[in-house]
Amino acid sequence: MKKICLFGDSISKGIVVDSLHNRYMTTKHSFANIISAGTSTFDLANYSMLGCTINKGKSLIQRHKKTVEGCDVMVLEYGGNDSDHNWEEISLNPDYQHKAKTPIEDFAICYQEIIEQLSRMDKKILMLNLPPIDENKYLDWFSRGLDKDNILKWLGGSADYIYEFHESYNNKVCSIAAENGIRLIDIRSAFLELGNYSDCLCEDGIHPNEKGHDLIAEVIRLEMPQLTKAFTENLGA
Repeated sequence: MKKICLFGDSISKGIVVDSLHNRYMTTKHSFANIISAGTSTFDLANYSMLGCTINKGKSLIQRHKKTVEGCDVMVLEYGGNDSDHNWEEISLNPDYQHKAKTPIEDFAICYQEIIEQLSRMDKKILMLNLPPIDENKYLDWFSRGLDKDNILKWLGGSADYIYEFHESYNNKVCSIAAENGIRLIDIRSAFLELGNYSDCLCEDGIHPNEKGHDLIAEVIRLEMPQLTKAFTENLGA
């Protein structure tokens, strides 16, 4: 049985909004659990973490180096938290030039370093791109208790910038995968093809709900025949 290690952020972790208590929780109905339960081809170890940026991900991979060395395949899912901002600071000072948690140039450099490290370890790598966000739901969610007018002032009057900025990190993930010849599992397109993809997102507008995790699992499931073939050809059956 092949060993797969998944490193990512709260999406891979299975974090959703608990509507009853209006807080985050981990669902057992995550795409990782769905896929794991539906196959005997591989064993999946999930090291994803809430709030994880690419730099924290790099540290986690190093921390779990021995486990990584025993993995056949590494699956990476990063970018959402990196593209986020400190909205409290923006709320207090909308006239200042605030940077993302990880500027996109630094994001690309760190992602590349992870890839090179794993390549030196002869690991098969897969990458997931980012599901789209509902920028208006997200604005309403994070601006609670903050000065929303100031935030909108910094955004230029609408939440469109949030979506576009987040999308730029998705585009960077795709280009990194292409430049390194890494197979990219395109979950974003599956959401966008729905039209009203917001139905697959939680109240916060950024985390897939259980319906969204079903969709991600289906995208991966459709890739499984080709992935399994690639595993056996490159790793030895």
